[in-house]
Amino acid sequence: MAERKYGEPAPKTDATIAGADWYGRKLQRELYQGTLFADLDFTEGENFGTVFNECTFRRARFNASVHHSAAFVNCTFLSCNFFDSRFTECKVVGSMFDGCQFDHMQVIDGDWAFVGLPGADLRRASFLRTRLREADLTGAQCQRSSIRDVDLSGAWLHSVDFSGCDLRGSDLSALEPENVRLKEAIITIDQTIVIAEALGLDVRLE
Repeated sequence: MAERKYGEPAPKTDATIAGADWYGRKLQRELYQGTLFADLDFTEGENFGTVFNECTFRRARFNASVHHSAAFVNCTFLSCNFFDSRFTECKVVGSMFDGCQFDHMQVIDGDWAFVGLPGADLRRASFLRTRLREADLTGAQCQRSSIRDVDLSGAWLHSVDFSGCDLRGSDLSALEPENVRLKEAIITIDQTIVIAEALGLDVRLE
């Protein structure tokens, strides 16, 4: 299991829900605290405003699920599948993802600060207007993905592959160009200046 930032342990759980069939279920402002969900099937489910606090999801399926104004705070996701899922205005602060699949996952207007996504394959995921402040993206694969207007300030970006990634509008102040791959990444003129300055260049208007 991948370690959380600074080696912090995963929150302990004191309740277990195993093998739950929530296929197509609609969650409306429910609350779960310190719960282990093992082999949960939430395929095509709808989640509005439900809060999961310090929960663990093991081998959960979130395929084609829709989440709006929901919260997954300090949760742990192990070998979960988020294929074609959509998170809008959701709070996922401090959560850890290990061995998960993110194909065609969409994150819009969310707060994903301090999340752990080390080594995550995000090549077919997209993030728009989302806070990934101080997130652990060490070694993440983001080739050809879309990470637009995202707050990456303070994020751990060592060995991230941003090749061909659309990064327009995102905060790249934490980026160390010598430690990431940027070939064919899409950026704006302003971002070019940020990267040039990170390389130690003296950028002048003329």
